[in-house]
Amino acid sequence: MEARGLGPLAAEVKQGLLETFLEEQALLIEARRRGLLDPGAAPEEEQRAVVRLLADAVPPADVTEAEIEAYFEAHAADFRVPETVTLRQILVGTLNEARDLKRRLLRDSRAFETLAGSQSTGPEASAGGHMGTFERGQLPRELEEAAFALTPGQTSQPIETSLGYHVLRVDSRQPARELSLEEARGWIRERLTRERADAAVRAFVAGLLSRAKVNNEAAFRTGSSS
Repeated sequence: MEARGLGPLAAEVKQGLLETFLEEQALLIEARRRGLLDPGAAPEEEQRAVVRLLADAVPPADVTEAEIEAYFEAHAADFRVPETVTLRQILVGTLNEARDLKRRLLRDSRAFETLAGSQSTGPEASAGGHMGTFERGQLPRELEEAAFALTPGQTSQPIETSLGYHVLRVDSRQPARELSLEEARGWIRERLTRERADAAVRAFVAGLLSRAKVNNEAAFRTGSSS
């Protein structure tokens, strides 16, 4: 990597590269030992052999309902859904244009999407002004204050930003709430399963390296001196 101009590499980076290389080699050696890989195989075949090896050697993680419930209780803050608003906007260049749009919308609020398509200079004009769904902290301060003060179906007064003058409409609003255990169960099961599978793979590889008596420090010193 240093010869290709990607260095010089810090010692901790070299150590990480070495450890990754040794783990990959240990898995390939074990795959060959189990008859899953022929000598001289292509890199794609090596990758498939390692996948088969891990599928055979590392059993699927088992997560119980009690463990899911315990995780849910211990990580309650992770399952709080923030308040959100779904917005549309019409963006124009002058205050007079924005005031005229506001007057027209007061006469017919259903015209918002049509006016957005014909009058707005914003990138979402072709979508009827649809901006998306946002939580607090995701919008410019001026727009956020107005957006979260509106009720569904209500349009804002003209709001000035560096882009021009915005007229916002809130299509819908979702209050902050906490997910139920039922709603979070699938996500928790997937996370715990993935964490346990990763830990099982790491333990399996560590066992291979231990049986092979690989001395990482000696290999690192040799590689650094060459």
